[in-house]
Amino acid sequence: MFWLRVLMVLAVAYFIGAIPFGYIFVKIKTGRDVRQIQSGRTGTTNAMRAAGVWVGVATVVLDILKGMVAVWLAREIFPAFPWVHVAAPLAMILGHNYSLVMVEHNEKGRPVLKGGAGGAPSVGGAMGLWWPVALIQIPLGAVILLGVGYASVATMSMPLIATIVFAWRAARGLGPWVYVAYGLLAEGLLLYSLRPNIKRLIAGEERVVGLRVWLAKRKARREAASAQPPAASTEPPKASASPSAGAAQRHAPTGGAR
Repeated sequence: MFWLRVLMVLAVAYFIGAIPFGYIFVKIKTGRDVRQIQSGRTGTTNAMRAAGVWVGVATVVLDILKGMVAVWLAREIFPAFPWVHVAAPLAMILGHNYSLVMVEHNEKGRPVLKGGAGGAPSVGGAMGLWWPVALIQIPLGAVILLGVGYASVATMSMPLIATIVFAWRAARGLGPWVYVAYGLLAEGLLLYSLRPNIKRLIAGEERVVGLRVWLAKRKARREAASAQPPAASTEPPKASASPSAGAAQRHAPTGGAR
């Protein structure tokens, strides 16, 4: 009975993660299928590309909430088993990345489960385990996004930051070591999901965002402005006196008594 209850909690956590909020919001606002846009993922970044900033904000908030709810559910049913608290958000990330309600067929006709990359849900899972971790994760993630300029790198950094925080707390007896396992396993799930992005990063072809884009545009504007020739003067040229006229003026007799 115990293991059946555990499996039920993990199944519910999976289906919580499988709710594709990005797909739903983009469909409502634009009528488009977010899976046909850019990366084809249903997460925050692609939803923002497809339908604007506010759709991206709504998506990230609810995707984070999915992770928190999965932990709360596990903690409510199994308060004395931290490993279940960790397993539930991991199942939720799997549901987010490979959703049973987002089934497509590849060129060979085989079913493929679509979803997001797991960044926001992994933050939600970490917050469910210990909510103040968000006060470290989110600011550092924003700095990485704006400074490095790659959304995929910022996404991959989220579980690593949580791992460091949880390890620091566990070493001081403030939290269980199994929370560190959550960070490491969540990082593994994100790395697997972001394989195409990692290949583009290695090839130098990953899309740049944030501060680097702004600096590049600013530099391009300055170079374009410096490359433009100076504007031609519209004033007519002044006529200069001819040498013969100047000589005649010098030798002309002057008036007055001698």
